[in-house]
Order: sequence, then structure tokens, then C-alpha cells
Amino acid sequence: QVQLVESGGDSVQAGGSLRLSCVASGINFPIFKINWYRQTPGKDRELVATISNGGTTSYEASVKGRFIVSRDNAKNSAYLQMTSLKPEDTGIYFCNVNYYTIDHFGQGTQVTVSS
Repeated sequence: QVQLVESGGDSVQAGGSLRLSCVASGINFPIFKINWYRQTPGKDRELVATISNGGTTSYEASVKGRFIVSRDNAKNSAYLQMTSLKPEDTGIYFCNVNYYTIDHFGQGTQVTVSS
């Protein structure tokens, strides 16, 4: 079955950096678009970054210029490099794949940014 496992979350000071990883199994990883979502208290889960199967990327406005999404198809993995972190980046980060119309998420990884 489809499984996504995120890692790399941590507690950091504002201005710091983190690199999140997502390892996928149960899918033909190279052909699928991968999304990174963020869940913050009191808000809906929001899409922060996307990387297509061809490597085209897109970002939510508040993270553009600070976050970089990438993938390594040989490792069935996607990454989210986060720099210049702000307290408002705090939340649980999930990777996501829409596998033949069904959305799959991992368990998430917690990112906490203190001021």
C-alpha cells in the first residue's frame, strides 16, 4: 500500500534552517507529483510547495524564496529545504501524493520556530 514517511522536523530559532524528508513506498514514485502541506493550530492544512514529476516547482507566497522543494527519484524521496524560518512557519509538515484520485499523507513531522 501507499506509505509516506516524513522526518527532519525539529525546534529551531527564527532565522534557522531545516531540511525535511519524505520517503515514499508502494507507488511508482517518479511519475507522481509530490506536495508538502503545513498544518498550524486553528487553520486549515495549507499547501506550501509542490514538485511535479518533471521537477517543476511551485510555492505558497509566504515561503517563496525561503523554501526549496526537490526530489530524488532513485531514493523515492522528496525534500523541503527551509531557510530563514519564521515563527509563523511553526506547524506539522506533511508530504502528500494523489495516487489515482486518492490523497495520501504521511504522519507528519513537527517544526517549531521560536522567536
